[in-house]
Amino acid sequence: MFNAEKPSLDELPSSRQLLRSTAIAAASAVAILVTVVLPAEYDIDPTGIGGVLGLSEMGEIKAQLAAEAEADRLMELEAQQEALRGQQESSLLNDFLGIFVGAAHAQEVTAEPVEEWRDEITFTLAPGDTAEWKLVMEEGQVAEFVMLVEGGRVNFDLHGHGSGQSETYEKGRGSTGAEGEINASFAGEHGWFWRNRDNEDVTVTVKVRGEYAEFKDAS
Repeated sequence: MFNAEKPSLDELPSSRQLLRSTAIAAASAVAILVTVVLPAEYDIDPTGIGGVLGLSEMGEIKAQLAAEAEADRLMELEAQQEALRGQQESSLLNDFLGIFVGAAHAQEVTAEPVEEWRDEITFTLAPGDTAEWKLVMEEGQVAEFVMLVEGGRVNFDLHGHGSGQSETYEKGRGSTGAEGEINASFAGEHGWFWRNRDNEDVTVTVKVRGEYAEFKDAS
């Protein structure tokens, strides 16, 4: 069998020697850290030895690369955030346009068409002259009107007669215009009688629409 000689107690290192070796190893590690690792990895050279050995340049390059990588990361993050904001703004704009177009379309669908004026007359009255125009209507029919007076004022009487009945709807004195409805209470002729009480010519325009058979001069 193989027999190894065991070292004697005198040959073993003492506690003092162990402590010394440990201290030397620790000091060596610190020296390597300060003179080699820090300059080469982090561009930190407190002793200047890293610069002499060319290690600081390596650390500077690594630090620049790390800074550039961080800058690229921040730029990419900002671009992603900008794209996200653009998508949100586009979505909000599309929602707004959808609501606006929908409301406009709904308004077009629900809006009732405006009926055009069916008849229109214009005549001029000299001072003291008169005129009379009537709508031929059945009982219950309704007609709308607008009367415009230019150049002065007129007196008028809006009335109806027929079927043995008569009714006054409105009277005007010194009128420059009027508008409203005629609701026929009976079948007959319903309309206006005008007289120019001014000292100058006046022009009267009447527009009518609605339910009637004829709009005629009854002077």
